[in-house]
Amino acid sequence: MRTVIQRVRSASVTVNHTLVSSIEQGLLVLVGFTHSDTRADLEYMANKILNLRIFNDGEGVMNLSIRDLQGELLVVSQFTLYAQCAKGNRPSYVQSAPRNIAEPLYEQFADMLARLYDLPVKRGIFGADMQVELVNDGPVTILL
Repeated sequence: MRTVIQRVRSASVTVNHTLVSSIEQGLLVLVGFTHSDTRADLEYMANKILNLRIFNDGEGVMNLSIRDLQGELLVVSQFTLYAQCAKGNRPSYVQSAPRNIAEPLYEQFADMLARLYDLPVKRGIFGADMQVELVNDGPVTILL
């Protein structure tokens, strides 16, 4: 499991010119899965994301988590996080989990975040051709 966490002032997902989800201040989480990911991986990642202290406190120091801020979360599936580019110029995606594995993991992960966070978690549409817009705050981008 790989994630890219971006601290945002706003983010949105559009599919076929239709707005699917949008958030204001919070985190945009891009998530990709591989064949061997387990529920334990989902739990670890969900807790790590919810407790990362990457928001500024009153002194301008990154000392607050999304929980402290009660910011919004937007989770978007992205199989290209497992792209292998070492050979040639065309990425290989063989390490990305196939849809029948990745889609249930994505849904479980978003549900788990919502349950642990106790606030709604917005989502993209798994497997759709999505346009993701964001205003990265900082910029702060964390790879997990």
